[in-house]
Amino acid sequence: MNIYIDESGSINNHNSHTPYFIIALVKVSSPEKMKLAFRRYISSNYKDLYNHSKSPEKMFRNGKFLELKGNALTAIQKRKFVDFFLRKPWFELYYIKLNNDKLSDSFCENSARAFNYSVLHALDYFYKNGFLPDEPCNLQLDERNEKTETKYFLETYLNTHLRLNGTVSTDFSVRYFDSANNCLIQIADVFANFYYSQLQTDAYDAEFKKLKESGVLKYIYEFPLH
Repeated sequence: MNIYIDESGSINNHNSHTPYFIIALVKVSSPEKMKLAFRRYISSNYKDLYNHSKSPEKMFRNGKFLELKGNALTAIQKRKFVDFFLRKPWFELYYIKLNNDKLSDSFCENSARAFNYSVLHALDYFYKNGFLPDEPCNLQLDERNEKTETKYFLETYLNTHLRLNGTVSTDFSVRYFDSANNCLIQIADVFANFYYSQLQTDAYDAEFKKLKESGVLKYIYEFPLH
């Protein structure tokens, strides 16, 4: 099982401009087919991304495509992105939604620890409620979102807690990449920003409805729990 993870927003309970922190988990059934779909998306939208995105400098260098960034896309481009990948959905989508105004100061003081803790509890819920199968799980994340000293902590953390409490009987592997070299993490980045933008603007109601009705959007896990 392959899950690609990225985030949008910040973990900060003292900033009213960032009320949420969003983590997107994209479970891909066929990574090779999903990579091919990504290449087709880029080739068919290259000119639009280069000429009309909000921040083309984040995605291109000297006219050459580097990576897809959700926060560089316009609302129209995000809608087109969702519609494109729903044509042949080789993936399932899960979200973790952190409500910043409900988080404690101690929780927010170490963002890497808070991130790992949130992922642990969300995965525990997804497994216990039958969303994810009990099989070896490979998680891939953007290395730029992780502090060096905690970079290899998540793998041990998940294996220790989820195996010892009986949630799973198999192992997790966690790998970090420069997202420019991993297009499936880039897809997670766009989906994270897409939901973050929806929470801020309510501009993507139709696309969210499509994700739910198609069965691609499996669950939104809210933290802390009500």
